Amino acid sequence: MGTPLPISVLDFSPMRDGETVGDSLRQTVELAQLAESLDYRRFWFTEHHNVERLTNAAPAVVLAHIASVTRSIRVGSGGVMLPNHSPLVIAEQFGTLAGLHPHRIDLGIGRATGGPGADSEIFRMLRKPLDARDRFKGDLDELLALLGERQADDAAYVPSRGLDVPVWLLGSSTSSAALAGTLGLPFSYANHIAPDDLQAALQAYRRNFRASRTLQRGYAMVSAFIIAAETDTQARELMASIRPILLQWFRKTGVPLATDDVTTPAAAATREQDLAYAIVGSPETVRCGIEAMVRKTQADELMVITLIRDSAAARRSYEIVARVCRNITREPARSTIG
Repeated sequence: MGTPLPISVLDFSPMRDGETVGDSLRQTVELAQLAESLDYRRFWFTEHHNVERLTNAAPAVVLAHIASVTRSIRVGSGGVMLPNHSPLVIAEQFGTLAGLHPHRIDLGIGRATGGPGADSEIFRMLRKPLDARDRFKGDLDELLALLGERQADDAAYVPSRGLDVPVWLLGSSTSSAALAGTLGLPFSYANHIAPDDLQAALQAYRRNFRASRTLQRGYAMVSAFIIAAETDTQARELMASIRPILLQWFRKTGVPLATDDVTTPAAAATREQDLAYAIVGSPETVRCGIEAMVRKTQADELMVITLIRDSAAARRSYEIVARVCRNITREPARSTIG
């Protein structure tokens, strides 16, 4: 007998039309509370800088508040962009969070900057060296050491050092997947960014996995962009309002414009090709889509993304996904974490 498929939420804290920063962040908190009530396993929060209408520049601050107004759901970063910060600061922040909220904090680490355009602009604003991304592996090693048991008297002191702070490696390429495997870390693949490389990345992760002190068997989570509604037609209508944003993610040409024409034959072809990763439809359509993704990827967990402009429709979508996934099982022999 299998166990229910674990599902989690990734939130970007978007600011919808007519909203303030406060409105956006309050809705993020309410979504975390909803996710907890629906038995989602984790609520993760992204990090972006200098992106208009996203209010997620300070994940540790928001996560501290969310953890204080929830009771059981794990909260974490999806992820903290390591090139933007010193390993010591991240270890101090998340070690402190783990001390305040034991066994509930996840630390997802990414290699990007979380900003539009050239990395150099973000690094300039953050006062970081231009080669910060090139230091990723060394900084990651330092971060893992800071969160582990203190090995020497002259090692840096970190509050709550050695407590349970699972470190996840996030990525959208085979190189990040292979690194996660080599280090024995759980891996979260950004399927919404690079769906074409999904299978190759998961294979690289599993092929390179080496057991570690914290993880004996590989654990892979895959993001799933899902819009669920009562009917397929309703779900497709919700999808239509955010389609230009999603197309921009793949074209990688910057902030989407309201004038983006997605009705031309060329745009329609791009839409069908680039948005094949999305699961959009009624409860039955969504169930079939999730089951197909799990069969294809053998994912241990799904990270659900829903960027619906209508907040009430977004809440309903998460409710439908939670109900559907209670009847989707995975093999009991798979790894678990957190």
